[in-house]
Amino acid sequence: MLIIETSLLYFCQLFALNPLSNLFLMSFIASPSRYETMKYNRVGRSGLLLPAISLGLWHNFGGVDDFNTARQIILRAFDSGITHFDLANNYGPPPGSAEENFGKIMTKELSPYRDELIISTKAGYQMWPGPYGEWGSRKSLLSSLDQSLRRMKLEYVDIFYSHRYDPNTPLEETMMALSHAVKQGKALYAGISNYAHEQTAQAAELLRQQGTPCLIHQPKYSMLDRWVEKDLLNTIEQYGIGCIAFSPLAQGVLTDRYLQGIPPESRAAKPTGFLQPEQVTQEKLQIVRRLHEIAMNRGQTLAQMAIAWLLKDWRVTSVLIGASNIDQLTQNLAALNNLHFDPWEVMKIDEILNDKA
Repeated sequence: MLIIETSLLYFCQLFALNPLSNLFLMSFIASPSRYETMKYNRVGRSGLLLPAISLGLWHNFGGVDDFNTARQIILRAFDSGITHFDLANNYGPPPGSAEENFGKIMTKELSPYRDELIISTKAGYQMWPGPYGEWGSRKSLLSSLDQSLRRMKLEYVDIFYSHRYDPNTPLEETMMALSHAVKQGKALYAGISNYAHEQTAQAAELLRQQGTPCLIHQPKYSMLDRWVEKDLLNTIEQYGIGCIAFSPLAQGVLTDRYLQGIPPESRAAKPTGFLQPEQVTQEKLQIVRRLHEIAMNRGQTLAQMAIAWLLKDWRVTSVLIGASNIDQLTQNLAALNNLHFDPWEVMKIDEILNDKA
């Protein structure tokens, strides 16, 4: 009886938010239980919460990918409590197509839930020809944001990032552009990605002076790429900045897929892409196999343990995962079922990663 009453209340609330004509045109109605299992973490010292696992649209959501599969993944993610969808101007391929596809899904399926979503985009890498299509000038960043909003058919994004540090543009100009986007109402928060710890500290100070605190940093971080642990995590803690880790599975190396070597249809087997065969060394595969043994003892897949391992540090607000199908999404979300690490597990993992055992 309680379930029926809860469902009726939910649909009454949904009806109140949407005119009758729109309600019956909706092809997607979100699960009423979507917030029951997800864990939400505070972003630094801000008032914003993000899901412990967020969905990144770097791969598998572009114009060359199957649109219906992308749609199913995004909708299932939202039904599973993932409220944060991360994009960039150049995600595809072709560049911009991931935002276009997300915009179609927003318009047709997710627009009634806009206030429940955190949508981010970035600018900084090559997007269009000429001197203004990349890097961190005010011209480039603000023009890119306008293009992204048009592609996604949005009035604003929740987080707008400088995607990389620009050594040839004064950092003041880049940060002023982010602050301007927030003050214009085209973004709610400002973030940075791929910045070293010194650049992060400078950016945070400059944004503070503008009255627009730096909300979040998005670095590459995984068991196999721990550069952030040297200085960056301490810096973001000092400035009250959140951290959302991308590439947590090291482009798929931290999965069961590479335990027996490089599969013929894997990313590493392809001539183009971010993961090349020479990066998947026998030494690295041996580390992966030893980590896999610990994961099995924890009752997890290697991918699930790799995600949980990042989240053991309270400074990591969220982990950005990708997905090529719903099963992969579901498997990765199951990492949340066991986030606890015994001290001996942490020690053993460190020994393996440092190759001391």
